[in-house]
Amino acid sequence: STMRERKATDPLHSSTDLTEGKEKLRLKQEVGLISSVSLIAGTMIGSGIFMSPEWVLHHMGNPASSLLIWAACGLLAMFGALSYAELGTIIKESGGEYIYILRIFGSFPAFLFAYTSVILVRPAGLAAVCLSFAEYAIAPFYPGCSSPQAAVKCTAAACILILTIINCLNVRLATSVMNVFTAAKLLALLVIVVGGLVLLAKGQTQSFQNGFQGTTAGIGAVGVAFYQGLWSYDGWNNLNYVTEELKKPEVTLPRALMIAIPLVTCLYLLVNVSYLAAMTPTELLSSGAVAVTWGDKVLGSWAWLISLSVALSTFGSSNGTFFSGGRVCYIAAREGHMPDILSMAHVRRLTPSPALLFTSAMSLVMIISGSFTSIVNFFSFIAWLFYGMTISGLLYLKIKKPELPRSYKVPIIIPIIVLMAAVYLVLAPIIDQPQIEILYIVLFIFSGIIFYFPLVRFKYHPRFLQRITLHLQLLLEVAPTTRDAN
Repeated sequence: STMRERKATDPLHSSTDLTEGKEKLRLKQEVGLISSVSLIAGTMIGSGIFMSPEWVLHHMGNPASSLLIWAACGLLAMFGALSYAELGTIIKESGGEYIYILRIFGSFPAFLFAYTSVILVRPAGLAAVCLSFAEYAIAPFYPGCSSPQAAVKCTAAACILILTIINCLNVRLATSVMNVFTAAKLLALLVIVVGGLVLLAKGQTQSFQNGFQGTTAGIGAVGVAFYQGLWSYDGWNNLNYVTEELKKPEVTLPRALMIAIPLVTCLYLLVNVSYLAAMTPTELLSSGAVAVTWGDKVLGSWAWLISLSVALSTFGSSNGTFFSGGRVCYIAAREGHMPDILSMAHVRRLTPSPALLFTSAMSLVMIISGSFTSIVNFFSFIAWLFYGMTISGLLYLKIKKPELPRSYKVPIIIPIIVLMAAVYLVLAPIIDQPQIEILYIVLFIFSGIIFYFPLVRFKYHPRFLQRITLHLQLLLEVAPTTRDAN
């Protein structure tokens, strides 16, 4: 059948046994502490730090307040990650927000999350990263001026198609690409940090004089500045998507978070200081590719190295996003919330090619229709809507289900702060500067009702959908995946 018929799992408020009546997928626990830190830091350090600084500065109005936003974003990511760490030690299943919402609130809200994530959020994240890759890849061909949007979008589309081929061909090839490009991004950031420290030592501190002059006070502007900054920290929750594969998750999960996120926060602050040491705020705001402008000013004839390093970094990040993007899709299909075809794998290559092809197609649509900054804003709006819902689930468990076994407990004030921040980030831009696009997003989320009740709740499976699934199986040479018995 197109939708997998599966017995509904009782939410937590009807049973304290998290695995009762649940056929659980058991994966080998091979991810240790070092790999966990690499997964978090490698995913977080992507395109954002090379694209978002000018937008944070634009919305905040001055360098000092923009640096405060970057520090606050790091703190909020840390608080969110620690809250998720407790959830991960209570519900020891992969799937992140989807599986937490499913186990705590039940099937319907979990379906809305999966529907929105698979069709909108994941493809939007990939589109934004690929657009930033394109900006840096073609910047050297247009010195002294902005790159044409048509060229940027065509390059981003080509990036997605290459990633689709790599990930559909071979899992090992995809992971090898990720490792090589992670080294490139760390090298690029290290060069920028060292260059900035040299400039500061030479006395180039004019950008920091009267640093708070002209600070923006509007709640909407601050909220959008947070969106742009938090985009660079996106990935703080990625370890929760692979909980089943962690060695001793109750220890590894919180420990990896406490190492990786402060490390990334310090690196981001140093990179922003370096940008401001090399450029005046006006120059930074007028730059389409901040790191390239920094390279032109600091490295001179070697500036092309920065463009190359950043392009490699963002390509690697987009590969990581693409590689992990099918996980929610697969688990949602496993739970009967998505078509079976999206949980199938190629019979010889053992790659989840249907989910990858679907994500690729949706990302291409978003590249054609949007820009980097608009995609990030709408991506962040949806993301924090569901982050807030997940954190409220944790608060429910802490208050109503204190007897559930948990090896790690976060102080209750931390999830309360994260929930307040999530409410602010969702409501502030709507109140301060309402945009019709946000209404479209909310309508899109609730349009999932049209599909949920007939296909999931009442298990209505039209014949033509079954035929389409069979034809796609033959065309793509895919079959249902078997469960790991280990």
